[in-house]
Amino acid sequence: MSTNYSLLFYLKKPKNYVNGAKPIYMRITIDGSVCEISTGKSCDPSRWNSKANRSKGNTEEVKTLNSYLEMLNLKVAALHLEILKLGEIPTIELLKLKITGKAENQKTLLSVLRDHNLKMDSLLGNGFRENTLKGYRTTHSHLESYIAKEFSASDVELHKIDHSFIVGYEYYLRTEKACSDISAAKYMKHLRKIINLSLAHEWITSNPFKFYKTNAKPKEKSYLNRDELTRIVNKKLEILRLQHVRDIFVFCCYTGLSYADVSKLTKRNIEVGIDNRFWIKINRQKTNTLSSIPILPKALEILKLYRDYPPSKSNGQLLPILSNQKMNSYLKEIADLCGITKELTFHIARHTFATTVTLSNGVPIETVSKMLGHLDIRTTQHYAKLLDNRISKDMEELVTKLGIDF
Repeated sequence: MSTNYSLLFYLKKPKNYVNGAKPIYMRITIDGSVCEISTGKSCDPSRWNSKANRSKGNTEEVKTLNSYLEMLNLKVAALHLEILKLGEIPTIELLKLKITGKAENQKTLLSVLRDHNLKMDSLLGNGFRENTLKGYRTTHSHLESYIAKEFSASDVELHKIDHSFIVGYEYYLRTEKACSDISAAKYMKHLRKIINLSLAHEWITSNPFKFYKTNAKPKEKSYLNRDELTRIVNKKLEILRLQHVRDIFVFCCYTGLSYADVSKLTKRNIEVGIDNRFWIKINRQKTNTLSSIPILPKALEILKLYRDYPPSKSNGQLLPILSNQKMNSYLKEIADLCGITKELTFHIARHTFATTVTLSNGVPIETVSKMLGHLDIRTTQHYAKLLDNRISKDMEELVTKLGIDF
């Protein structure tokens, strides 16, 4: 990075300007980054010498104005030199803070992140969830340890965060913290949000993420094929807790509900649809969008099985839901009993609904997207897999239409 800078004074045209004096601004440039600061003075355009960046004339008023501008020029030069003597890099952000006298009150990264997390904490249940806050708290911990390791400091001023800081932090997450691509991308997304917040408040004016690109690719989403789903459905389970977990898992395989959504499912969410059949109408926990799902026979059979089950009936739930941790633990037992080698988690049920139950049976992706409650069909495409049997079926239809035989 160059330690040089350039400064010029110019007249800035105000909004809705017609005639008269224009305010004088100084434009400072360092390595292509520019900031504009008002001098607090103005000048009539007819008296301004744009080549000299000064006012024209020999009157006392003109001399006073030009003397003031020269004083500002010297002040900027002195502040620039002061930054260099302190061993700091004279960025446009830091120089602007020095000129405006805001350097002493400069915001720091972790203080802004802590304030963000406190506000999120106060809004839990009103647009934010505990798991989201937990992720941001982990981000604070990672950033705190990264700053301590790389800068031997407890915090870092926002204006000091540059592209090097960003890529260094990502490398730290992948190496020191052994984060997967997806986890690292999540923590980088949290940091980007804090940077965008700082830009919006004008605590900084340049975006250190400007040239940053992540190479993280979406993780392949696992799902059950038809044979695996059939094995789970038909498996005779002697242990009651495994029966309950299996039934709830299968119910979600045929409805596409997530753990959070099936946990809050009550009678109020069951309606008679336009086809005189039962539908699930529920606002998704994650996006607060409405999911409208016709209840398939297998799912309806499970609802009827637990219709009068005392533990779930007492708290208004339609199904006897356990904690997500316990459900996933028991699903691993069920997978072993059914001879399934995939790592079975509750969210696989949602993937299975999108692939094996719907898309592979010809349900249009637009319909699947509506049932899953996605805001954007591109989200559905991450779930949707064109299975081999669907491709085979489509090609058979093509052969019929073309009138040819392989």
